[in-house]
Amino acid sequence: MKHSHALKHGHMSRRSLLLAVAAAGMSAALLPPTSDAADVVAATPGEIQPFKAEVAEAALADLRRRLAATRWPDVETVMDRSQGVQPHRLKELVRYWQSSYDWRKAESRLNSFPQFLTNIDGLDIHFVHVRSRHENALPMIMTHGWPGSVFELLDVIGPLTDPTAHGGMAEDAFHLVIPSIPGFGFSGKPAATGWNPQRIAAAWDVLMKRLNYDRYVSQGGDWGAIISDALGRLAPDGLLAIHVNRVERATTLPSDAAQALKNGGPAPDSLSADEKVVFDEARDFLNNGFGYAAIMSTRPETIGYGIADSPVGLAAWLYDKIADWVFTPGDPEQALGKDAILDNITLYWLTNTGPSSGRIYWENAMSGAKLTPVKVPVAVTVFPGEVYKPPRQWLSKAYPTLIYYNRSSKGGHFAAWEEPELFSQEIRAGFRSLRS
Repeated sequence: MKHSHALKHGHMSRRSLLLAVAAAGMSAALLPPTSDAADVVAATPGEIQPFKAEVAEAALADLRRRLAATRWPDVETVMDRSQGVQPHRLKELVRYWQSSYDWRKAESRLNSFPQFLTNIDGLDIHFVHVRSRHENALPMIMTHGWPGSVFELLDVIGPLTDPTAHGGMAEDAFHLVIPSIPGFGFSGKPAATGWNPQRIAAAWDVLMKRLNYDRYVSQGGDWGAIISDALGRLAPDGLLAIHVNRVERATTLPSDAAQALKNGGPAPDSLSADEKVVFDEARDFLNNGFGYAAIMSTRPETIGYGIADSPVGLAAWLYDKIADWVFTPGDPEQALGKDAILDNITLYWLTNTGPSSGRIYWENAMSGAKLTPVKVPVAVTVFPGEVYKPPRQWLSKAYPTLIYYNRSSKGGHFAAWEEPELFSQEIRAGFRSLRS
């Protein structure tokens, strides 16, 4: 692989980037070490620059101050989670966040992987890029979702780039590119409309070609799956296939089931007993678990004020869906642990990307994109804790060339985060036929 001039000669060391956030909670800025605000470094179009996350201590002190000053709501009037995040669970997480959690460990872990910035279509894109030591490794771009970040994918880097150290074979190796979606994490925040999944997918193709990967595959869950689907519909030269662990209802439900879901009716008689279970789960999600998406699809700015100003408000907003979607519903600490949950939430807080990350829902709703079938081979893994679990026979309309389908024994919506070894095995199996 050919590297850019800046990477090859390594003369960018002074331009490793410092994330400085004012103690008063001002917007984040990317600054070079020991510089002042006038020397802000942004990626030059077409150039690839090394990146290092270094959060100002003042930002962490401000976070702890805000946590200590939290004004809590009254307790819920029910004994379950039907009204949302339960105060006793969030108070315990916040107590740990304020007194024991160490962001520097998360920062050090992130910085242990090679990170970069590059400007695509006027926006800085942050990405992790890890090349395998194995010959003939397959390049793959992996995309996170909401309320996640690159943190949810870090545990699969080792198994996918170095499979022989994790029970796999050398011929299963991947070169990994893991970008932050625009408006998330350390990527730039779009200042104008238009950054919908289709535009992001096109940017990902530019990124892979800029890294001199002429042939590659794409993988994603949640928004990462939607972006991978969009990339598969775009089908640029060099895209060999995609793997998704989240499937669109709109493109896969049988027509009579889709109409029944739209009308709020019962499952049609044409469905088998097992298919009716999938239908009922989808209906329950739309009726009782879809409010977050409805808000961000229509009023992302309104919810943004609270989650930009209050770390506990942000934590509740993100924790609610993490708790809903893990394989241990209501107990995300069991699936992920406090530190992993807080690594992700703290990244949103320090970069003030709670509001900007939500706009992808609005952009997708406004795009009017026609969901045509994906044109490249597709691999699908259905994890049992996922919200929507379509059977194989429902996928032919959206994925005419389905090369792999498997129902996993464990794992939820955040499969790579929850079950990295199992997830990695699925990715290897899903793309194995491309290597023969």
